[in-house]
Amino acid sequence: MTPTEQLVTRLPNDIGGLEAGRIQQTDHPLEPWEKRCHALADVLDYHKIISTEEKRRGVESLGGKMVGELTYYERWIVAFANILFQKGVLTPDDLAKKMEEIAARWKG
Repeated sequence: MTPTEQLVTRLPNDIGGLEAGRIQQTDHPLEPWEKRCHALADVLDYHKIISTEEKRRGVESLGGKMVGELTYYERWIVAFANILFQKGVLTPDDLAKKMEEIAARWKG
């Protein structure tokens, strides 16, 4: 497959068969925010706000750089935000205000 063919046929997370280093698998307990992210995915799906397929497409649409640099659940969060912005359920301003509100709680 030529580089151009790969560019138009491979999604950012489609890395099968590409040269890469050894995969280092590590088990780690999920951070509290990662557990909440997973619960959020379930709630969004249950209420038919974001389907599993939409989430998958949302992650794929992030592009290779973001897919390569963000963690698993960071990809989910960014994809959820983008989809909710597109659907008009949430605005970037709404999200920014909420993030500021939550950050203020931690400052004490």
